[in-house]
Amino acid sequence: MHHIGTKEIETDRLLLRRFTKADAQAVYTNYASDDLATKYLTWPSHQDVSVTEAILDTWVEGYGDLSQYKWAITLKRNPSEALGDITASIPHEFEKIDACEIGYVLSPKLWGQGYMSEAMKAVTKYLLKEAGFNRVIARHDVANPASGKVMQKAGLQFEGIHRQGSLNNSGIIDTAQYAILKEDI
Repeated sequence: MHHIGTKEIETDRLLLRRFTKADAQAVYTNYASDDLATKYLTWPSHQDVSVTEAILDTWVEGYGDLSQYKWAITLKRNPSEALGDITASIPHEFEKIDACEIGYVLSPKLWGQGYMSEAMKAVTKYLLKEAGFNRVIARHDVANPASGKVMQKAGLQFEGIHRQGSLNNSGIIDTAQYAILKEDI
């Protein structure tokens, strides 16, 4: 694997790009302060835009590290407005097997239109073909089956249920795990 960091990715309808500090208000308004958007996430809704600004500061600083993979999801027709976030994280135990885990969030006003599947498919391809990962996984709360459909549409295969295997804003949850290997694409 050769870390190449967060590079711009273009799809039919989306531009996935690095976050900037100027994205704070859009991130806060479009999803970070929305309890519906954060219901199944591991971080709480932001109560003030200053929380979003502080987090964006760390993300923007982090782009100097080529092992950081974090994209703002924007529509090509309006690339200045961040409407979601898709991130590949590399837990320590994944480093030796060239694996990463994708997490994502999208503004509820865009749900059900295929945008998240489009972003997930593009990022997965980037990670496997360009960044050299061998395995990409994603997990979702079983109470959120729409997230599983995103994973399936992006080509990930169901691997099983981890009973009471995680914690999110809903409490202790069962998670469904999906994965795709480089050889699958």
